[in-house]
Amino acid sequence: MTFNSITFAFIFLPASLLLYYIVPRRIKSFVLVLLSLLFYAWGDIRYLLLLLFSMAFNYLAALEIHGWRNRGFEEKAKAGVISAVAVNLALLGFYKYMGFLLGIVGIRYQAPPLPIGISFYTFTVLSYVLDVYFGKASCERNIISYMLYVSFFPKIIQGPIVEYHKIKDQLAEREISVPGLCSGMRLFLVGMFKKVLIADNLGAAFASLQGVGKMASATAWLGMIFYSLQLYFDFSGYSDMAIGLGRMFGFRLEKNFDYPYMADSVSDFWRRWHISLGAWFRDYVYIPLGGNRCSQARQIMNLSVVWLLTGIWHGASWNFIVWGIYHGLWVIGDKVFFSKFMNRVPRLFRIIGTTLIAFFGWIFFFTPTLGAAFGWMGQMFGSARLGFWNATTSYYLGSNAILLILAFLCCGPNVSRVVNAYSYEKSKVHAGISVACYLLLFILCISNMIANSYSSFLYVRF
Repeated sequence: MTFNSITFAFIFLPASLLLYYIVPRRIKSFVLVLLSLLFYAWGDIRYLLLLLFSMAFNYLAALEIHGWRNRGFEEKAKAGVISAVAVNLALLGFYKYMGFLLGIVGIRYQAPPLPIGISFYTFTVLSYVLDVYFGKASCERNIISYMLYVSFFPKIIQGPIVEYHKIKDQLAEREISVPGLCSGMRLFLVGMFKKVLIADNLGAAFASLQGVGKMASATAWLGMIFYSLQLYFDFSGYSDMAIGLGRMFGFRLEKNFDYPYMADSVSDFWRRWHISLGAWFRDYVYIPLGGNRCSQARQIMNLSVVWLLTGIWHGASWNFIVWGIYHGLWVIGDKVFFSKFMNRVPRLFRIIGTTLIAFFGWIFFFTPTLGAAFGWMGQMFGSARLGFWNATTSYYLGSNAILLILAFLCCGPNVSRVVNAYSYEKSKVHAGISVACYLLLFILCISNMIANSYSSFLYVRF
């Protein structure tokens, strides 16, 4: 069950909201934990025990680490946090990377199915343990609050990765209000619009184009654009839906995307794309390694480690490792070399250049091997010897022109500014128009979900 399913929209979500709002405040968190575990089990009940083990292990580990630190046993606390991190990474590594690692040495291994959300909830529990160790927050003795932090269903499958110290207070006390509910519903619908009406249709166009075989250069470029836009609207749509759901239940989760295709440098792009993952690596890897408060050589090493790990986090293949190195080189170049003269370049050209760098990187995401990735790039520059443009290019561009225009318009903030300018808060007339527009948007999304086959979110496999 995912957010873009009829079951979720018409059964799970309404029933969850109704139950949550009618139960007494003192048991709301308990109810949310039960609902979250049900949501997770609905997706794949086989790995519910693994999730529960992860929660129990890290809850006990944090208690031990907190106790040792309070009693002045720093060496024991350090050993405890290293052990906890090792166990968590071992679990993640077994399910996500064992097949890849054994394949490198020529051993065939049929890896078990990847547990849903394991990349995300592993980083969630690591945030909890590390926050306790570094003193950013005290350990959570209320097991219900702790379980809610880890398992809260809007974020467990695909994020955002919420750091424990940033949400600790909300676990104990949060504002539950009608304005919050309405705000959450609006953001949820915006996310559904991104996923169902833009991402899924771009995905259908891209899937069809992939079956073409050899392509003219422009067709290969068009395929890269289809996927790059699909990935953005798919993942940012999920994030908007998750954050909107959080608001419905009284949580204020931070935004995960900030118009990344409007970034004017690679560093700026990564401050806007998957913000919660970037913040996690910054707070728990980059800064502990020394961050930028060190020599330039050491900073380059720190950035290299972060980007290698970022690539590995995304998946068990050489494609993701190369993708991490690719972006790491651009970020290092941006911070060490390019920043000295890039401000002299008009911002429009910086945005176009940054977007092209990001788009090229996504080729490693949608191709299964490095050979396929470089083969696709080769076709973009004419290796198929079919010329720059042909009838296939015209067909895919013509049949998706309106979709592409809509997608590019929604990559920037202007559409949101127009919507906010006519917000329901302005007057009763605006309120009526807003309600009608959001209702129409919901009907269009549901109609599209019914008419088309189910489409999962792309980042589930990362």
